[in-house]
Amino acid sequence: MHILVPVTGKEVVKAAVLTVSDRASAGAMEDLSGPAVAKLLEGAGFEVAALDIVPDDGARIAAWLKARARAFDLLLTSGGTGLAARDVTPEATAGVLDYEVPGLAELMRQKGFEKTPMAALSRSRAGVRGRTLIVNLPGSVKGATESLEAVLPLLEHAVDQLRGRAKHA
Repeated sequence: MHILVPVTGKEVVKAAVLTVSDRASAGAMEDLSGPAVAKLLEGAGFEVAALDIVPDDGARIAAWLKARARAFDLLLTSGGTGLAARDVTPEATAGVLDYEVPGLAELMRQKGFEKTPMAALSRSRAGVRGRTLIVNLPGSVKGATESLEAVLPLLEHAVDQLRGRAKHA
């Protein structure tokens, strides 16, 4: 049995975006993927209240996720999802999740694969910590934005479910 909580007005979804990149965190290159992800989110009506950068370091990624999950509805990371030895974002994310939401990562890979077979190499993860949805995106601007576009229509409903406010059909 589902208990439905009436929605009295649309609440803004508060989001934070983290770019995971050794070079961008050191100032050796400009972060383009984080701002591109933030722009897409804002265009869809989400409030992006934090845009941060950390190096490819599992402990730093996990610490950011834990800290931000206390204050945000949605956390998106960009980068560190490939096969290189320094690509540790999925493992750092797995270590802080209460549970995974594999359908989101599967959908991102499926939609990406329609454009390039390289999408099959993405190790992106999605899941929940507390009442916060966490989604890993690839690090390239194209990969990050296409992956986000694949799941963007689902994010508000997912957050509403986590808040206990989703309407059931």
